[in-house]
Amino acid sequence: MSAINEQTVLNCLDQVIDEKSGKSVVALGLIAGLVIKDGNVGFALEINPKDAGEMELLRKKCEDAVFNLPGVKSASVVLTAEQAAPASVSSASPRQPQQQQPAQKPEVPGVAAIVAVASGKGGVGKSTCAVNLALGLSALGLKVGMLDADVYGPSLPRMLGLKGKPDSKDGKKLIPMEKWGLKVMSMGFLVEEDTPMIWRGPMIMSALQQMVFDVDWGELDVLVVDMPPGTGDAQLTLAQRVPLAGAVIVSTPQDIALIDARKGLNMFRKVDVPVFGIIENMSYFLCPSCGERSDIFGHGGAHETAKELGVDFLGEVPLHMDIRKTSDAGTPITATEPDSPHAKIYRELGKKVQEKIEESLATSAGPKIVIE
Repeated sequence: MSAINEQTVLNCLDQVIDEKSGKSVVALGLIAGLVIKDGNVGFALEINPKDAGEMELLRKKCEDAVFNLPGVKSASVVLTAEQAAPASVSSASPRQPQQQQPAQKPEVPGVAAIVAVASGKGGVGKSTCAVNLALGLSALGLKVGMLDADVYGPSLPRMLGLKGKPDSKDGKKLIPMEKWGLKVMSMGFLVEEDTPMIWRGPMIMSALQQMVFDVDWGELDVLVVDMPPGTGDAQLTLAQRVPLAGAVIVSTPQDIALIDARKGLNMFRKVDVPVFGIIENMSYFLCPSCGERSDIFGHGGAHETAKELGVDFLGEVPLHMDIRKTSDAGTPITATEPDSPHAKIYRELGKKVQEKIEESLATSAGPKIVIE
C-alpha cells in the first residue's frame, strides 16, 4: 500500500465539485492547512460565513472522498470563515460577535449540552475537578461523557483507571471507553503514556475535531470537556468550533492563578461562550489527622474575582489527601466514596452546573436541538 501524500489528496479533492459554481474545491482555492501524518489527514475549507449551512454537505463530501483513499486511516475536514472585507465592516457591525467565530458549529449527535472545564494555567487541579464534577452530574441521574482535550498531557485514563484502546465499528467513528458510569475519550487511549506529542497547530485542530465529532457518544445529557490549561490554539479551537453550552473556570485562591483565570474567562467571553462561574480549588487545607483547617494558598480570592467579573461563584473545594489519593489511584472520590463530605461538595457543584446548563439551553436553540 503506497503512502498517502499531499498531491494524492489534492487530486482526489479536485474531483469534489461544488454544485453552486460547478468547480472543484481545489479550483475554488478552498483547501487550507492540509496536514498528513501517519495516514491521518486533516484540512479546512475556507468559506464565506453566509454559505455555512449549504457548505456542510460539501465538507462531508470532501471528508468521505479522502477517507476512501488507499492508505488513509482517518480524515477530518472543518469549515472556517473567510476574513470580512474592510468595506463591509460598517454594515456588518451588528453581527460582529459572530464574525469572531467560525462559519458553523455543527451539533454533536445525541449530545444535549457540552460544558468546558478550563483554567488559565496548569497546576490548579482542573482535571480532578472536571472528573469529580462529571461524576457529580452523573450522581444526579444524568447521562454524562468526558472528553480529555489535553492532547499534550492527557490525564483522564489515569484518573479514571482506564486502559486499552477504543474500538470502531465502521473505521470512522470511535466508541468511547466507559468507567464509573461515564463515557470517556482521550488521546491517552491512542498513545503510550510517556510518548510526547510533537504536533503543530493544524494537527491539534484536526485531532480535537475528531475526538468530538468522530466519536459515537450515544445519548448524553452532558459532555464534560477537560480543557488544556492556558489560552492557546487548542483552547480556541474548542471554544470556536464546538457548540459549548458554557464553561466553568477552575482556579486556586492565589493571585497568580487568578490572573490567569481571568484570561481564560475573557477568552470564552470573546467567542461568545457563556461562563457558568468559577470554582475555587485547593481553597483551604484540611489536616487528615486532626481536621484543622489552614488557608495555605490564601482563601476567597476566586470568590472576589467572580464578583469583580460579574460571574457566579460556584463553590470551593478543599485541598485534602483523600481527594489526591483517589485521583492518583484512578478511583475518584465522588464515585468510590459517595457518602464522603468531599463527594457531597462535587454533587453540589454538579447541581449548580446543571441549573446553568438548563438556563443556557432555554435561551439558546443551538445545543438543545438535535435533528435525527
